[in-house]
Amino acid sequence: MKNSHLRRHRNTDLSRRRFLQLSAMAAGSAALGACAQSTATTKPAGQRSSSDKLNVALVGCGRQGIGDMKALLGCAANVIALCDVDEAAIATARKAGGLATAHAHGYSDYRHLLDSEKTLDAVLIGTPDHWHAPLCRFFMQAGKHVYCEKPLTRTVGEARALRELVKTTNVVTQLGNQGSAAASMRRCVELLRAGVLGQVHDIHVWIGGGTWPHSMERPPGADPVPPGLNWDFWVGPSPQRPYKKDIYHPYNWRGWYDFGTGQVGNFACHALNLPLRGLDLDYPEKIELLTRPTNIETYAKANRLRLHFAARQQRGPVVVHWYDGGPTPAPEIVQDVTALFGKPQEQGVLLIGDKGIMYTDVWNKGGLIKLTGEPRLKDVLWHAATRNIPVTLPRVRAHMDEWVSACRGGPPTFSDFEIGGHLTEIALAAVVAMRLGHSIAWDGPNMLVRGAPDAAQYVQPPWRKEWIG
Repeated sequence: MKNSHLRRHRNTDLSRRRFLQLSAMAAGSAALGACAQSTATTKPAGQRSSSDKLNVALVGCGRQGIGDMKALLGCAANVIALCDVDEAAIATARKAGGLATAHAHGYSDYRHLLDSEKTLDAVLIGTPDHWHAPLCRFFMQAGKHVYCEKPLTRTVGEARALRELVKTTNVVTQLGNQGSAAASMRRCVELLRAGVLGQVHDIHVWIGGGTWPHSMERPPGADPVPPGLNWDFWVGPSPQRPYKKDIYHPYNWRGWYDFGTGQVGNFACHALNLPLRGLDLDYPEKIELLTRPTNIETYAKANRLRLHFAARQQRGPVVVHWYDGGPTPAPEIVQDVTALFGKPQEQGVLLIGDKGIMYTDVWNKGGLIKLTGEPRLKDVLWHAATRNIPVTLPRVRAHMDEWVSACRGGPPTFSDFEIGGHLTEIALAAVVAMRLGHSIAWDGPNMLVRGAPDAAQYVQPPWRKEWIG
């Protein structure tokens, strides 16, 4: 009986949630203009086509890049070019786009792409992490709008440089933390800013460890480079190393320090998006590393950290507890979440305040809230006790829509490179602690580890220059 009641309750909540989401989406489309219907104009990044559609190039044609491209094609935009150092990846992306990409020009060098495509307005960047910063800088300086996958960069110094660059360039930027567009996420931000949880003092984030290599050393030797892959170009700004089949490319790069940012970099730009906005987080002053790396090449399979944020204005101190690859919060901490779903959740974000708790998935979607005295977590979009809290943030149809609309003269994006870079800096400060192998006192504004000058090599390492535009 208890389970059937819970199912009925969930179904009711889901139907209400769906109704409210659709209503919010419709309101957002009316306010901002959905991509396909937008009639706004802006200063063009390139020369407009006769259809006035945004002309976009995909740079990085792997799995995530293709996913972003498909989202873009739903926004009445033209994909006029596909760029990757791997010819096979270009072919895969072209096939995935069907008729919409059948005539897109293919390029192995992003610099040739810019030289050749005179009507180019914007780029989608879906490359491995180590290429994000060079490509963003290159296209932003060329006056092109940029959508870049998360994390924004591989290192803290790169993120800071892009945050500074976005202030001086007249381009639209958006980080690929897609949960930013969810009505649920934006409602959670509004409630946090209104103080409905009181003082939030602890945040727990937990997630699996990912499928890339962990805790392994670099294999010896080299394998033949596949035809059509420019391996030296793929390595790009990172230290050179021999090609090894299925070790780095495709996708396994995320587990290697020189190319990726591990699970912290991979998901903190999603999971900490809500806390950063709702609680006005700045920089952690201390990062405790509760697990230890096992080698000098790859991230550990399981990681636990605590990020300490000092009190700020009306907010007290906040501790972010991070778990990936196996560790999870103690059962008593997540008991309300477990009770609602009937079993422990494999991932999530739980904010604990002195007046209640809030739970979302790691994309900050599906927000639930429970205030003191309430029997269970409830959908934030259908929560009677907070229904009078004003709606202050715009609602939009989708994350990619918002970027395309902004490129065409609509309202600003919600996750531009300023806030996206800030999120990335928080995540990558934790990576600095992991690289050093010990807890750190972090000076965020100056990007310094107090008492550890050797940290500079991880904060702002030099680039190999050969392939950098």
